[in-house]
Amino acid sequence: MVQRVAVIGAGVGGLASVKCCLDEGLEPTCFERSEDIGGLWRYTESRDGGRVSVYRSVITNTSKEMSCFSDFPCPEDFPNFLPHSLLLEYFQMYAQHFDLLRHIRFKVTLSVRKRPDFATSGQWEVVTETSGIQESHIFDAVMVCTGHYQEPYLPLASFPGIDTRFKGQYLHSREYKDVEAFRGKRVLVVGIGNTGGDLSVELSRVAAKVFLSARSSTWVFSRVSDHGFPLDMVRTTRFNHFLDWLLPSALMKRIKFWKCHKGHFRSLPHLPFCLLSGTVVLKPNVKEFTESSAVFGTTEENIDVVLFATGYIFSFPFLEDSVRSLFDDNRSLYKCIFPPQLEKPTLAIIGLVQLTGSVMVGAEMQARWVTGIFAGWNKLPPTTRMIADVLKKKENLKMSFISYTDEIASCAGVKPSMLRLLLTDPQLALAVFFGPCTPYQYRLMGRGKWSGAREAILTQWQRTLKPLRTRVMDDSSDGSDGWHWTWLLALPVALTAGFLLSKYSQLGWTPQAGLQV
Repeated sequence: MVQRVAVIGAGVGGLASVKCCLDEGLEPTCFERSEDIGGLWRYTESRDGGRVSVYRSVITNTSKEMSCFSDFPCPEDFPNFLPHSLLLEYFQMYAQHFDLLRHIRFKVTLSVRKRPDFATSGQWEVVTETSGIQESHIFDAVMVCTGHYQEPYLPLASFPGIDTRFKGQYLHSREYKDVEAFRGKRVLVVGIGNTGGDLSVELSRVAAKVFLSARSSTWVFSRVSDHGFPLDMVRTTRFNHFLDWLLPSALMKRIKFWKCHKGHFRSLPHLPFCLLSGTVVLKPNVKEFTESSAVFGTTEENIDVVLFATGYIFSFPFLEDSVRSLFDDNRSLYKCIFPPQLEKPTLAIIGLVQLTGSVMVGAEMQARWVTGIFAGWNKLPPTTRMIADVLKKKENLKMSFISYTDEIASCAGVKPSMLRLLLTDPQLALAVFFGPCTPYQYRLMGRGKWSGAREAILTQWQRTLKPLRTRVMDDSSDGSDGWHWTWLLALPVALTAGFLLSKYSQLGWTPQAGLQV
């Protein structure tokens, strides 16, 4: 039986893991190499020490209601999208509220290896070093919570001439902190992900010219919906998820294409305007670099700096080679968590998953399931079944937020039952089905049930609107009558959907598996 658990990293995944261990009666010890919690989100000016942190101006891509811990809502006066300083403050509030700090050891480097009797005990030896003093510890299980952002992915071989002929400066976005070093320069940003787009906009305010190179076409979405609400709260609903399954995939692709073409692109206030005004110039993939230019087909001369926003590769140098060799990426892990070939399931990788929604929520759900397994409440299937599941899903690079979180919640026994909610609490059921799929939904039932979950769901829009209100509105004008009619009209749809999902789940169907006819 697992009792002592080593948690590596005190970022969002580490904090959730420590708390989940305590919930299950386990004894966690968290090791953090820096001097405070927060991980990636604790901004520092320093570029030394190998630690990755966000850049000065970064703001979350997912809204506070869709990204918070499932039993600890963000303060209602916090803005809907948080700068790193407020997100770190929220983490500190969470750690203080649940008394997590006493379980964390800071400024620790470590190595992890299997005990000689691992095949029978499943135990690990963790050797730590603090201020030059080494200690050896024995743990029953290890939760690795260091996340994606460890080793910069810098594909120089794909850009001929960048490290042989090009005389300017090139760097990875990990080294970027603010705009001052780029003032008055001609900058090429490589990569049109979230970071590449944000940095292009920011640099355009001070650089002489910014070029943004995209290897393939992409749609640019706003964080804000057409009516001013956070886009993820409007789009990430169980109703929309149900439609994705119910309607033909070709029709859903056309609908999504129409929505993008209709207006989501132009609703983004920054990058589209920069492209239209020419302060950011969109370019295809770079073919090669010369001494001072980038060749795309056409040539852009006098490039001073190339900024690679090309992402990261995960790295676990503290794990012994025999363990690291069991998985080459998260797609080699069962449910993106467990190395299936390991003799004992006492190693869990938390937060190494790419979702269409908040990874923070996914990481907490992973931690809840994993600690339930460690405590003996949940069980893993045989190795052969885990390997088969890994092979079946290995092509999925980015997974649906609801599909994945529901899948892990089902394993943990905490997925909300729509049919039960409809029969016992119709108002809540409709909010769960038609409203945003916020983390509180996974605290309505099962182990770890939270008494405040219902209230958190029914008041989530109030917390969304709170920081935007500048005056008190008359209660008669709040549109509540309209909402009552909406709930009434939606009830038959929700009942039908709940019935169908219940029936299909009895047949072994899941939304991610689809329905064959």
